[in-house]
Amino acid sequence: MLTALSIRDVVLIEALDLDFGQGLGVLTGETGAGKSILLDALGLALGGRGDSGLVRHGAGQAIVTASFAAPAPGGRLATILDDAGIAVEEGEPLVIRRQVKADGGSRGFVNNQPASAALLREIAPMLVEIHGQHDDRGLLNPRGHRMMLDGFGRVDTGATAAAWTTLREAEARLAEAREEIETAARDREWLDHAVAELTRLAPEPGEEETLADRRRTMQRSEKIAGELDAAETCLQGSDGALAGLRQAARVLERIGEDHPALAEALAAIDRAVIEASLAEDRLVEAQRELAYDPRALEEDEARLFELRGMARKHRVQPDDLAALTEELRGRLERLDAGEEGIARLEAAVARARTTYDQAAALVSQARQAAAIRLDQAVKGELTPLKLDAARFRTVVAAAEPSQWSAAGKDRVEFEISTNPGAPFAPLMKIASGGELSRFILALKVALAEEGGAATMIFDEIDRGVGGAVASAIGDRLHRLATRTQLLVVTHSPQVAARGAAHLLIAKSHDGTVTRTGVRPLSHAERREEIARMLSGATITDEARAQADRLIETA
Repeated sequence: MLTALSIRDVVLIEALDLDFGQGLGVLTGETGAGKSILLDALGLALGGRGDSGLVRHGAGQAIVTASFAAPAPGGRLATILDDAGIAVEEGEPLVIRRQVKADGGSRGFVNNQPASAALLREIAPMLVEIHGQHDDRGLLNPRGHRMMLDGFGRVDTGATAAAWTTLREAEARLAEAREEIETAARDREWLDHAVAELTRLAPEPGEEETLADRRRTMQRSEKIAGELDAAETCLQGSDGALAGLRQAARVLERIGEDHPALAEALAAIDRAVIEASLAEDRLVEAQRELAYDPRALEEDEARLFELRGMARKHRVQPDDLAALTEELRGRLERLDAGEEGIARLEAAVARARTTYDQAAALVSQARQAAAIRLDQAVKGELTPLKLDAARFRTVVAAAEPSQWSAAGKDRVEFEISTNPGAPFAPLMKIASGGELSRFILALKVALAEEGGAATMIFDEIDRGVGGAVASAIGDRLHRLATRTQLLVVTHSPQVAARGAAHLLIAKSHDGTVTRTGVRPLSHAERREEIARMLSGATITDEARAQADRLIETA
């Protein structure tokens, strides 16, 4: 719901702050007072063209700020804003601001966060519906007619949507399988060769690292083999250290009792023998592990070269060759069993299409029934609105296959015939400005349960009518306003009398500058304004009395 509108330096409006409430609000004023400026300003805030011509003469920029009630958490509006990266705190109002510079360029903001004009235009239909003779959105756009009919008729498209998703997924799997088989068939010779080559190589995960480590170990062994032999000779040779220690120990064992120091020397030599023996064991172990086998080194290097060459050939890492082998082998197997697999997928698509067709047919039946009820509901609204010669119909027809969707196979469009015998055609192409507004009102009344934007604005819906028709329009607007916020720009006293709030748009001139202003009317001022609408420039007592009667019966 629109709660407030602030306008600065837009055309003839210097500064204007308005508050709005629930129900029916009417805006009146003499012709040329500037009612269109107010709607242009609101349209600017909702993503309209940022024309520098809207900036008041002498001002640097125009600013329009529109405040709306907090959007419902998790609703479509909140989701769109969240996807756009605009945070809206739960329960906080939605404030849209648009600035247009006199030298060109505009900027938009939602809750003080930058927002593009495209985003403002996207969320605008969820906030405000503006209906007038130049309106080309809302009820006049056939793209929304199916959704409106579904809302009116409580048409459940859940099963159709689920069947559509299943069908699309089945078709995608079939298309993918066909493409894979076609590609595999073109590459059959290459696949056969690649699989045979990889199978012969038989790569294993981690094999490259194992081979590389083993090669490095053997290369080191080749370099230190001589040093190891020399070390072994020093320990184990006839003149080696270990042999000398053992010989010294045997000598000391014979004379060790002759002096305590000799016993200590023997003990030290025994420890040295033990440590030297341990060193000898470790040296033998190292020689065994670092054994250098030229043939084994050559074989490992050849295998490593082959693995890395195959990896470069297939543009993968050596460790991925085993997985690649299985992948290519699987492609060959799927190619060999391709026709059987395609047949299964085709059968799945056929089943999914049958389910979708059946669900879509039920939805179509529900729409046809809803269309009959809607036509009758609209028909009942036409005569009071002086459209008794007109006919309305809801066309539910088969859409092109390319237009099938989760909502079914139907194309829905509202059409009218304004005169007996005249052909039916879309609303926009037949109705004149006044007729069009009244048709929209009739539709809105019939579709009242369907809902829509929280705020609706009708621009001079009563143009060219009066008396009973104007009263009928006022009655229907009043009924609509019990469900949503409704703002009406009107020249009809019958409509103005039904308003819960009355705003007067007036132009003033101080000899230098012309300004447009808007102010709420008190009860007495409202009576005078309605009397003016009834009698013209000269307000008579009779007009005031009639104004009182209209307000009392509203």
